[in-house]
Amino acid sequence: MQPELNPHAPPPDPAQRAAGRAAFTALVEERGLLYGGDYNPEQWPAEVWPQDVALMSAAGVNLVTVGVFSWGMLEPQSGRWSLDWLDRVLDLLADAGIAVDLATPSASAPPWLAIDHPETSAVNADGVRMSHGSRNHFCPTSPVYREHVLRITRVLAERYGDHPALAMWHVGNEFGQICYCDLCAEAFRGWLRHRYGTLDELNRAWGTAFWSQHHGRWSEVIPPRTAPYLHNPTQELDYRRFASDQLRDLYRVQAALLRELTPGIPVTTNFMGFFPLVDYRSWAEDLDVVADDWYSDPADPRSPARAALTHDLMRSLGDGRPWVLMEQATSAVNWRPHNLPRSAGTMLVDSLRAVAHGADAICYFQWRASLAGAERFHSAMLPHAGPDTDLHRSVVEQGAVLSRLRRVAGSRVEARAALVFDWNSWWAAGAPGSPSDRMDAVELLLNAYEPLWREGIAVDVVHPGDELDRYDLVVVPSLYLVSDQDAAGLARVPERGGVLLVGPFSAVADPDAHIRAGRFPGPWAGVLGVSGEQHRPLPEAGAPVVSDSFGEFTAGTWSELLRADDAEVLAAYAGAGLDGRPALTRRQTAAGGQAWYLSTVPPAATLARIVRECAGAAGLRGPLAVPPGVEAIRRGDVLFLLNHGTETRTVALPFPATDLIGGSHTTGDLELPAESAVALIEEDR
Repeated sequence: MQPELNPHAPPPDPAQRAAGRAAFTALVEERGLLYGGDYNPEQWPAEVWPQDVALMSAAGVNLVTVGVFSWGMLEPQSGRWSLDWLDRVLDLLADAGIAVDLATPSASAPPWLAIDHPETSAVNADGVRMSHGSRNHFCPTSPVYREHVLRITRVLAERYGDHPALAMWHVGNEFGQICYCDLCAEAFRGWLRHRYGTLDELNRAWGTAFWSQHHGRWSEVIPPRTAPYLHNPTQELDYRRFASDQLRDLYRVQAALLRELTPGIPVTTNFMGFFPLVDYRSWAEDLDVVADDWYSDPADPRSPARAALTHDLMRSLGDGRPWVLMEQATSAVNWRPHNLPRSAGTMLVDSLRAVAHGADAICYFQWRASLAGAERFHSAMLPHAGPDTDLHRSVVEQGAVLSRLRRVAGSRVEARAALVFDWNSWWAAGAPGSPSDRMDAVELLLNAYEPLWREGIAVDVVHPGDELDRYDLVVVPSLYLVSDQDAAGLARVPERGGVLLVGPFSAVADPDAHIRAGRFPGPWAGVLGVSGEQHRPLPEAGAPVVSDSFGEFTAGTWSELLRADDAEVLAAYAGAGLDGRPALTRRQTAAGGQAWYLSTVPPAATLARIVRECAGAAGLRGPLAVPPGVEAIRRGDVLFLLNHGTETRTVALPFPATDLIGGSHTTGDLELPAESAVALIEEDR
């Protein structure tokens, strides 16, 4: 049957959204920075619960997420409810003054639903229906699944909507799977009808003249299931768009019911950073407060920069409003092949980094370490060894530190630099059959971000169609797919006096993922003053580049056969069949702006010099000079100095300051111990 689904359901009413956002702001104003984590009391006997709550209070915990994976305990059989245990847990938390972020447990349906209604389980691209016994095994389209999800959502909302512990709603968990079943195929056809209107328009958009793929009936259109060779790239792109919209609709139907039954209670769900299966930009307006799960990797030396970039993305998705770090790990995770632990100092620095980049809540997965199940080796705020441990003492210490930063809560990070990122472009650029699979959009974004981060220059991560007038510097590391309208908006940056830096493999395709005919980058050829005729991936040895301004360097991964039509050549290739061809150009505009084009992937040091030059031309600089390994960022009137290195660093302060953590007054040189952090507020000078 045709699923009752509208993947283009409208976002929540602005008044409802405003009420939820106001309620979150009030929660933070009342309690200061929020601190806590996932709490799964159903895994423990009832006599443990009062001990947990007492330890939470001692640690400064004031927010816990409850019920994410509790469906099987709340409804052990269809229509048979077991809620007394949750009543007692919420009562205990309320009595202790601990707020609850109550979850709809839709991420993991109990076994009885999969057994009684097999169509509620997802089907993979090979046509295999997923089994229960793990999590996120549901089909987001299944009307039966949705019926049961809304039923338990209603039960929870009606029972706990007025409970004094309830402070937020947490819809589902880490939305992110893709289903290829027949129900999803039918819903996909409905989504395509809404997008294209007619089969003729679909055939045009998909370019179905290629490989005899012309569709004469809607029933012929299917998801990109396993096939002998490459899929139609636009079909694959549209299915990614559809799958993201489908999950968003599943979120929306739960959120709409919660807003109806419990008006004014904030509603959110947890994102996962630069997650490839969901377009979070399209979801952002559906959340009253943006929330994210971020798990730093102690083995990755670039993890601090990745974290900062991801935090800036989350703040930007919420249009600069404070956001929630919903999950992180106190020490090691369980899901990497080799799970290195975090130190206590790193745990604190990582949390304060999130606060510095706009977070008003610092939470962990989870409160008490599980003894059984797939995540039994995942660290927690209360480890297997109990409270008399170094790790738990660090948790208590962190709670005390966060309580001293109350004045930061609710303030914003003001950015005049922006990096452009778009999920649709990321998806399209990563399709098989492209010139190279080494042009990873997120890595290129990180490469461009890191020099600004090291300088302490605040950055927003924006969509190409966003309003850009507030930014003096806009960096487009690589934007393979862009509409003419969005391209025109970006072109206006240098024409109004700003600085625009565009990276390689940009403006190649239109929103249908069709390659633009003619010389590239088509819509930007005029503003950049360059035009190209061939994309040329490079061999492992790369290609030499010479430059009077930036010295000699080796271009890696990628090059382009370009000519400078109306731009100054700042660096030129000297090999790889590209002798004398531009590698880096700059065009000055009549308004005093600059438009730069970089056609390759230079070494990190060279890229840093280029980005710093662009930032300088835009009049941007960090709050103060800091040594390597120290991050400086201002949030409101508080300057955060974070030492994520392994050595003590000295920062020369040009002003007297007060350490909000220790309370001491500092003038002149400030020493930051290894893996430690100090938050400073500037005093009157």
